[in-house]
Amino acid sequence: MDTIPIPAAVGKPAMRALAANGYLTLDQLVLIEEADLLQMHGVGPKAIKVLKQAFVENNLPAAML
Repeated sequence: MDTIPIPAAVGKPAMRALAANGYLTLDQLVLIEEADLLQMHGVGPKAIKVLKQAFVENNLPAAML
């Protein structure tokens, strides 16, 4: 699988939360449910919207779609 960076548009708090949980690339998030991401402090609706858009733009399957 390709290594696709998480878009910076998710915001710094979300980026820190994702990194703290071991998620550094978009392809690492394909099996993660939206509810699980929202449990991370710093990940909110804006970050979810950006991530969903990034999955579509990169033709990645995602559990949250």
